[in-house]
Amino acid sequence: MYDFAYQKPASLADAVKALGAEDAKALAGGQTLIPVLKQRLNKPSVVVDLSRLGLSGISLTGETVTIGAMTTHATVANSADVKRAIPALAHLASLIGDEQVRHRGTIGGSLANNDPSADYPAAVLALGATIKTDRRTIAADDYFQGMFATALEPNEVITSVTFPIPAKAAYMKFNNPASRYAMVGVFVAKGPQGVRVAITGAGQGGVFRHAAYEAALAANWSADALNGITTPTDGLNSDIHASAEYRAHLIGVMAKRATAAAG
Repeated sequence: MYDFAYQKPASLADAVKALGAEDAKALAGGQTLIPVLKQRLNKPSVVVDLSRLGLSGISLTGETVTIGAMTTHATVANSADVKRAIPALAHLASLIGDEQVRHRGTIGGSLANNDPSADYPAAVLALGATIKTDRRTIAADDYFQGMFATALEPNEVITSVTFPIPAKAAYMKFNNPASRYAMVGVFVAKGPQGVRVAITGAGQGGVFRHAAYEAALAANWSADALNGITTPTDGLNSDIHASAEYRAHLIGVMAKRATAAAG
């Protein structure tokens, strides 16, 4: 690691102020930042630890589930409220990384990083969630802006994520057996914003919606409704793990499985 200053503010205002320093980096669960620092791929002037800001917790209303940004994946996966209201979201959280990662990684950290193979972006986009920060609320369709790119400003801090409760939803993932990152993950949902289908792990630009699947499922919610719909390979990842053509095939397989699982 390179040398850096370390701050652990006790208020959101102090955290935002600290992040205003040049080359400052926020530390949530550290599942991405710590390895990057150890490999000397980033040289922050200051690391701002967000763990004292009181941003964890889950609240349920009749129409929404709100999750604090510092809530761990394990907490989401094991939450009785989430399992009851949006079981697909609890299932998704249970698939992230391994036991150690799930007890350290946070939903806010995942969304701020926006890794193109991360799981949460698919849920946020498919469920039409809203991301609340220290200064505004951002709709899911406006938040994701490409690989590792979001609508967040340099010192903006995610405070919570609110998910509308869908009538039905499911998430299916084909993961890399070593990292457990999604080679392809598909989240399907039918909720207040209609039918939405989000794909993670496959796109060069990160998570994206699948318009053809959405139209087919809006007309007929069944796995068979997706028969004959192909996903163009343009813009899909092709690497040592899978070609673009293979990922296009997996999108179809995972979408059908998710649709069937949603009921």
